[in-house]
Amino acid sequence: MNPPPTASPNMRRAIALLMPLLLLVACARVPAPRLFPHAPNEITARTDALLPADVILLGEQHDAAEHQHIHRQVIEYLAVRGLLGAVVLEMAEAGTSTAALKSNSTQLQVEAALAWNHKGWPWLDYGPAVMAAVKAGVPVLGGNLPAADMRSVMADSKLDAQLPGPALKAQQQLIRLGHCDLLPESQISPMTRIQIARDISIARTISQAVLPGKTVVLLAGSGHVNRVLGVPQHLSPGTKVKAVQLHAGPVQTAPDTRQAIENQAAFDAVWPTPAVPGQDYCKDLQEKFRARQP
Repeated sequence: MNPPPTASPNMRRAIALLMPLLLLVACARVPAPRLFPHAPNEITARTDALLPADVILLGEQHDAAEHQHIHRQVIEYLAVRGLLGAVVLEMAEAGTSTAALKSNSTQLQVEAALAWNHKGWPWLDYGPAVMAAVKAGVPVLGGNLPAADMRSVMADSKLDAQLPGPALKAQQQLIRLGHCDLLPESQISPMTRIQIARDISIARTISQAVLPGKTVVLLAGSGHVNRVLGVPQHLSPGTKVKAVQLHAGPVQTAPDTRQAIENQAAFDAVWPTPAVPGQDYCKDLQEKFRARQP
């Protein structure tokens, strides 16, 4: 299951605790990330630095408005260059698509085609990037696991074998701490299977959209983009993938810091953006859990 929209203090501590596990499964051939100072007019240069690529994975922090602005800029730039093959979304379920729509389709038509979940994903945040692709004549595809499949996925123990052992343990720990240690231990494996199944669903959608000479762009949370734990684990080894973490706040660049080690293992590039106001999501989650108690 996805973590809360922005990393809680517990989540940040979890990442630090998981460093040994991440390093065990990190591929030595993954290049060190390129750190860029934030500036909106550098998006084209940042994007050029990722090319050529079959797939560019943009991993956002869901409550960072600047990240959604970057989505639109990357999509518009690749479209203008004639390189954009498709846009895949975590924010819409697999099987939904704008492929049958015309480039002058209305916002309402696009929302209907994607069966947009307004409660989970504010259209005002993601609509501009989606509409930029539609207006360019580029299909936008839902990639997320359909809600109807959740129950069966939770019981599917075969999904446990879809990640290397250390990565599976790391993913389980992220689920545990991402829910502020409030989940019963019996729910950790089922919830981890949902996360893995979501990554597999997104990867399958991407693979079906890849075309020679074009680039597919994924818009998703940074956990899905993580090379060690997420979507890249389920793509064909021959796929040219570039994973980008959009990071709200300062990024440590010293080569011996834990942050730098994590980024080297998980992402090809880190694009820092201004920090967003902090929010105690664990407090909010605790209140929701208490409200469910009999």
